[in-house]
Amino acid sequence: MKIQAIAHTPFSGGPSRTRLTALLGLFLLTGGCASLQPVERGDDPEFASVMPPEPLPPEENKGAIFQPASADGLFTDYKAHRVGDILQVILAESTQASKSSSTSTSKDSQVGLEGPTLLGRGVTYDGRPLLDTRINGSRGFEGEADASQSNQLEGSISVMVSEVLPNGNLVVQGEKWLQINQGEEYIRLRGIVRPVDIRADNTVLSTQVAAAQVAYGGRGTLADSNSPGWLTRFFNSPVWPF
Repeated sequence: MKIQAIAHTPFSGGPSRTRLTALLGLFLLTGGCASLQPVERGDDPEFASVMPPEPLPPEENKGAIFQPASADGLFTDYKAHRVGDILQVILAESTQASKSSSTSTSKDSQVGLEGPTLLGRGVTYDGRPLLDTRINGSRGFEGEADASQSNQLEGSISVMVSEVLPNGNLVVQGEKWLQINQGEEYIRLRGIVRPVDIRADNTVLSTQVAAAQVAYGGRGTLADSNSPGWLTRFFNSPVWPF
C-alpha cells in the first residue's frame, strides 16, 4: 500500500493543514489495513489459556529403590497420568450454526420553489411557468444474508501425555495418519485433560478436552482435486477489488 504526500500550494491553508491532511489520510489507510487482518488463534488475551502457577519441585530420594515419581500403587488404575503415557480420545464432535440478517432502508425527499412574480404575474411562456423549481429524490437499500454450517467428526485417536501441569491436569497431543488409495488422511489433537474425566478403560471424550485443537485433513490426489487453483484463490481473496 502506497501513501502519496499532498503537495503544498498557496491555497492549501499552510503547512499545518497539509500535515493534518496527511496524518488523517495515514490514519484512515492504516485503519483500513488493520480491518483486513484475519483473526488469529491466541491474539486475544481474554480467550487465551491460563496456566496454573509453578510450585516448588519436591525433593527426590535417589538413594532408595522406591521412587514415588515412577511407582504405581497396588490399587491404582492403569490410566494415563505421567509424561509418555498413552490416552485414547473418543472423538464426538458435532457443531451446527446458522445466521440470518436482513436490512432495508429508504428515503424520499422533495423540494419545491415557486417562481417570482413580475407585475403581479408569474413569468410564463405559452402558459407554462419558467422559474418554478421542483426537486425530487429517492433512494433505497435492501440487503439479505443467510449462512449455515454443520460439522461432525466421529472416531478415536490415541495421544500421549506431553506435560503434567502443577495442578495435575495432563497436556496431551498426538496424530494419526491413514493412507487410502491415492491419498493420506490425518487427524491431529492437542488439549488439556483432567484426570477425573479419564474413564476406567483409559478413554476420555473429546468434548471433555479443554483448549482442544482438533484438525482433520488430507493430502494427495484426492485433496488436490478438491482444492481450488492459485488463480481461483486469488480472485476469491480480499485482495481482489471486485
